[in-house]
Amino acid sequence: MKIGWQFGVIRNSAAGPADRLWVVKIGGSLLARSDWPADLAALIAALPRPLLLVVGGGAIVDGLRTLDAACPQPPERMHTLAIDAMRLTARLVADAVRFPLVADPPTSDAAVVLDVAAWLDAHPRLRESLPVGWHVTSDSIAAVIAAALGGDLMLAKSVAPPCGDGDLATLAAAGWVDPHFPIAARAVDAIAWAVPALSLRPH
Repeated sequence: MKIGWQFGVIRNSAAGPADRLWVVKIGGSLLARSDWPADLAALIAALPRPLLLVVGGGAIVDGLRTLDAACPQPPERMHTLAIDAMRLTARLVADAVRFPLVADPPTSDAAVVLDVAAWLDAHPRLRESLPVGWHVTSDSIAAVIAAALGGDLMLAKSVAPPCGDGDLATLAAAGWVDPHFPIAARAVDAIAWAVPALSLRPH
């Protein structure tokens, strides 16, 4: 079945250049959908360029959470492993959508998947700006990347935000974004969301 996407706005920005970078955070939960490569292809086709995909860790990071809960590890170790895990899901997505996996953002009208671990290694001050702990997820990482690159941010998730007023603290309290996201996204001019259209239908 062909899947469409529903889009919405959380934060508007002042008019900017037409070629402004979009950082698109691909929620790891989307990779649990049976036809996720086709879903992502449809999403990407609807978005402008340049485009930088940041892929969440999904079930791989959930597994790390489970291991940490069973036998707690040093927070810094789990923080690093979770970021490393994002490289695995990024490789999956890059191969599926046939985009290059890069350590640097596009410098032209391009569409790429970011190797987040490599990018953060190259920008230690930004890595150090991220608090260590499970309250910081790929949502906040994508926001930090968008702010650093002067880009706009789109959050592609499995479910739509629970409120439409654009209040980031409310979205964090509802668990739609992580608790650190309101701080990480302070300098992001525009924030939008996208969900598979079928996710909006009542079950």
